[in-house]
Amino acid sequence: MADSLRDQLLKSGIVKQVREEKRPPAPPSGKPFQQRHGGSPSKGGKPGQHKPQGKPSGPRSQEEIDLAKAYAIRAQTEANERKRAEQAAAEEARVRRERKLKIQQLLEGKTLNKPEVDHVRHFEYGGKIRRVHVDADQLKAINGGELAVVQQQGRYLVVTRELAEQVKAIDANQIALLVEPGSAGGVGEDGVPDDLMW
Repeated sequence: MADSLRDQLLKSGIVKQVREEKRPPAPPSGKPFQQRHGGSPSKGGKPGQHKPQGKPSGPRSQEEIDLAKAYAIRAQTEANERKRAEQAAAEEARVRRERKLKIQQLLEGKTLNKPEVDHVRHFEYGGKIRRVHVDADQLKAINGGELAVVQQQGRYLVVTRELAEQVKAIDANQIALLVEPGSAGGVGEDGVPDDLMW
């Protein structure tokens, strides 16, 4: 009469008999059950251990090493080229600044622009038609090659020919207008007289 609680519950039908072996349920496909960590049980290894999948842990092949070296060399070469280009650009900018400063010092107080003038001299510079305001004597001197026009900081300055030649020696791009003396009687390359009033 001294049935255990377990036996009493089984007799009453409240609890079904629990198996001693706990097996995981069979997969639905009907295939035999495989372990979760790689399929077949590992031999001589601890349960739960598995080898990492991906690249083999052995030594890399010579081809992989050569490719890695080639990428490293290429990256280094590109970095060196970028550095050289940056240094060249910085050097060029420094030289430009020095030239501008020299020209500015050279032109200091030597320009011949006048505040009140009644003539305009048009000329082509930088692919566009530009103009400088001059008086009648300066217009004749510019057309005769005795005076020149220099571009400095966005302004067009009237200077002597000698000063223009000095500026040209520093940076020829700053010369906006310099007529050769004795050229075709003041007629430009397009056949239009230089002193023509527009």
